[in-house]
Amino acid sequence: MSGKLVIVESPAKARTLNRILGRGYTVKASLGHVRDLPPKSLGVDVDKDFAPKYVIPPKKRKVISEIKQAASNASSIYLATDPDREGEAISWHLFEAAKFGKDKLPVHRVVFHEITTEAVQKAFRNPHTINMNLVNAQQARRIMDRLVGYKLSPLLWRKVQRGLSAGRVQSVAVRIVVDREQEIQNFNPQEYWTIEVELALPKERTSNFRARLIASADGTRLDISNKEVADRITADLEQADYAVKSIQTKQITRQPAPPFITSTLQQEAWRKLHFSAKRTMAVAQKLYEGLPLGDEGSVGLITYMRTDSTHVASSALAEVRDFIGKQYGIEFVPAKPRRFSGKTKWAQEAHEAIRPTSIYRQPGRIKPFLNTDQLRLYELIWKRMVSSQMSPALYDTTNIEILASLEAQQAYLLKASSSVVKFPGFMTIYSESKDEDEPGEKFAALPKLAVGNKLSHTGTFPEQHFTQPPLRYTEATLIKALEQKGIGRPSTYAPILSIIQDREYVYKSEGKFRPNELGVIVNGILKEHFARIVDYDFTARMEQQLDEVARGKQEWVSILRDFYPSFEDTLRKATFNVEKVDMSKPTDEICPNCGKPMVIKVGRFGKFLACTGYPECKTTMPYQVKTGVRCPQCVGELVQKINKKKQVFYGCNNYPDCHFTTSYKPLPQPCPECGKLLVLDKKDRAKCTACRYKVSLSELEAQRHKEEIA
Repeated sequence: MSGKLVIVESPAKARTLNRILGRGYTVKASLGHVRDLPPKSLGVDVDKDFAPKYVIPPKKRKVISEIKQAASNASSIYLATDPDREGEAISWHLFEAAKFGKDKLPVHRVVFHEITTEAVQKAFRNPHTINMNLVNAQQARRIMDRLVGYKLSPLLWRKVQRGLSAGRVQSVAVRIVVDREQEIQNFNPQEYWTIEVELALPKERTSNFRARLIASADGTRLDISNKEVADRITADLEQADYAVKSIQTKQITRQPAPPFITSTLQQEAWRKLHFSAKRTMAVAQKLYEGLPLGDEGSVGLITYMRTDSTHVASSALAEVRDFIGKQYGIEFVPAKPRRFSGKTKWAQEAHEAIRPTSIYRQPGRIKPFLNTDQLRLYELIWKRMVSSQMSPALYDTTNIEILASLEAQQAYLLKASSSVVKFPGFMTIYSESKDEDEPGEKFAALPKLAVGNKLSHTGTFPEQHFTQPPLRYTEATLIKALEQKGIGRPSTYAPILSIIQDREYVYKSEGKFRPNELGVIVNGILKEHFARIVDYDFTARMEQQLDEVARGKQEWVSILRDFYPSFEDTLRKATFNVEKVDMSKPTDEICPNCGKPMVIKVGRFGKFLACTGYPECKTTMPYQVKTGVRCPQCVGELVQKINKKKQVFYGCNNYPDCHFTTSYKPLPQPCPECGKLLVLDKKDRAKCTACRYKVSLSELEAQRHKEEIA
């Protein structure tokens, strides 16, 4: 026996554990899941309590073989996969696939929420068995998603377009985007006016300030819905006498936001760093699994990044309070540690919030060891955690009511407000960003006033407005909507957003989600014929039932028994009731064989051109999206293409005579410095393929506009 075998998911995590555990342990990586449902069959026996048929993918057979070989020389086995349902399921699949039970070796499950020496050693001192409640919750989700996807997708192939697929949770996310777009299209803007009055203390010209009209003197709301009403009130205000009616001054306390959970990290990373959810989770995974920090070796920098709990360990609270006192002063440390409500409404297992494993690893200190993305995300997590335990910010706010009186007993009420930071508290290092649709209050500096002060009128400023439609979703607001509706869980938010874009149901324009025509059509079919599948409340209830399975309070097969019969009945009816949709698109191309117009169709390998004379004429041609950009190597044009892995790239339309390709989208404007090809990089910047020229698109557009004027 050569020691203890430890199995984790990734090589990075394996390296970090190797350093912590030292001699006597061999750490192997499974590279994710080692078993799954078969890719080309249902893999679920619906007549035998939905028994799944798991298979080992061909590319994982070597991994299992190596793990078996390592186990044959081990004295015991430790399954150290991630501390959530997915991680628990991977451990169970490893146990089954490698047949650990036959060897009668001791097999332990170890769970830790941060990869630090203390946490790992504690987990290995207190191992336990695989939690089958968590495994069954994951199984139930996987099987339900397979039943929906495998049964519903062929219907969409026949009725809409080949290659389509429908997911239980992803379809609901598409509905959210489509519903919002329909709200925007159906929105009817309403006119309204606001009026501000500029006032000053008599003979004090430097005391000017603005007050906003809020009501008539008796508190009745004013409906200023058109210019005529606005002009009449403006005329009254220009003739009125002004006096201070009341002054209210109070201190406002602003508390910090809690440390991050998965959803809030993804939202804030989008707002502050413009990271997609997928990018955020990929970077967070690296920070969690461990990065080499010079003499320290490989160290896990943050706690587990898939969590919906704001709980923080007492030891971590003590450490951060000690740090704040030393770094910022005792006045920045609250009397007691701040404890936030333990979990979100839809919380799952008891995890900690996302926080640094040591608050003394300040971003500036470890900067040399991280790449740009890692540093920016780590700094965000670090600042959020520190600020969450700092003293609140204190504001002195003043609200002044001003009476505008007229001789004819008509009077109006105006309001002016100011807010001054008395003590910055947590805002010294961090302040949470707001979404675009969250209103912010405007404050302005006010002169020193007293009740009864007469004021001089110096100007009236009516302004026309129109009510605005709801905003399209960003990555941040769509994740927020999913969370609020109880759809999905921490591990699913990023995949949901990626899948609905990959399937071309939605796309992003200027950072906002919009539905494609395909998304609108599929959503319409699902809403009409599979209402339960895309029903918000039904999907949320399913998530709650899966949570109950994870807690051991519900049997997982019962969920599938309740769901499947009605779904199968609905599917049978839809097979006859759903009408076929013609998704072909007209083009300017003419068939070279019969002269009839050609249309764009979608087949197994993507879009292609087909003759409208089918079946008499069966001519097809490759479909190429033209860019209007000349090939830098010949006289051809660059066109958009898709490779066998369904990845977009750009190549010359003179292929195979010209082999020029680029994975970046070509831009029509040549490089201003060398005249070569400009492309759009991953950060939406224009960069030259020949020289080091790089600039933002807005700067490039401004430069082009300047040249046109010249």
